[in-house]
Amino acid sequence: MNEIIRNIESAQLRSDVPEFKVGDTVRVHAIIKEGSRERVQIFEGTVLKRQGGSCRETFTVRKTSNGIGVEKTWPLHSPHVVKVEVVRRGKVRRAKLNYLRQRVGKAAKVKERMR
Repeated sequence: MNEIIRNIESAQLRSDVPEFKVGDTVRVHAIIKEGSRERVQIFEGTVLKRQGGSCRETFTVRKTSNGIGVEKTWPLHSPHVVKVEVVRRGKVRRAKLNYLRQRVGKAAKVKERMR
């Protein structure tokens, strides 16, 4: 039974997922339905966490819009996520950046990773 589920999940995995980690600033292109119309909306922010594995993997992105923090969580292999662009790489030492929720302004910034 476990092997059957694994075969179904492996068929749903996407191959075009870019390499991004926690702390990176990403631009997520997602399909939004408004009535009978569909459009692509861009959400740009810092990746707070990645969790799960295989086709159940999700990632959370946080941005500040008009002084208010907004977070969205997407399944990584969802057909509603058109693409994920990495804008800049972040240098962090944690797997989950929950402490950024209490920070405001420059304190909420993540250092850029130099190559």
